[in-house]
Amino acid sequence: MTTITRSVHFAYEGRRKRAVAAPPPATSGNGDGSGGSDATAGRVPRVARLMALAIRFDRLLRDGVVGSQSDLAAIVHVTQPRMTQIMNLLHLAPDIQEEILFLLQTRDGRDTIHEHMLRSIVSLVDWRGQRVSWKRMIAIGQTVTPESPS
Repeated sequence: MTTITRSVHFAYEGRRKRAVAAPPPATSGNGDGSGGSDATAGRVPRVARLMALAIRFDRLLRDGVVGSQSDLAAIVHVTQPRMTQIMNLLHLAPDIQEEILFLLQTRDGRDTIHEHMLRSIVSLVDWRGQRVSWKRMIAIGQTVTPESPS
């Protein structure tokens, strides 16, 4: 009888846990001398990715690559109302959009800012009012700065 011993590594893809053949990448960089990204650095917050998508989708619509927002929703496999929610991020004041795009990476747990939280701010027409609401949202504990390690 022959016994084979092998390490099995698991990775999450979406909400599923799958076995992968290779071990996870080393945390010391990518080996090309550029420093690379650190595996413990975290991940880009979802709302920052949605903001970037909204900007990209807007460019596709303006350039005529896609005929309408409904067509775009069908192409990216989301409902038209969800596409509207994503595109509404473009109604935020430019400085708020920039802050969202450059949010610090999430290291552990859930993101501190969610698209749902921004809906009330997006509904404000006045950018000054948006800025006040944004600062208030950050000030009441939903900060965009990383928590200090305990």
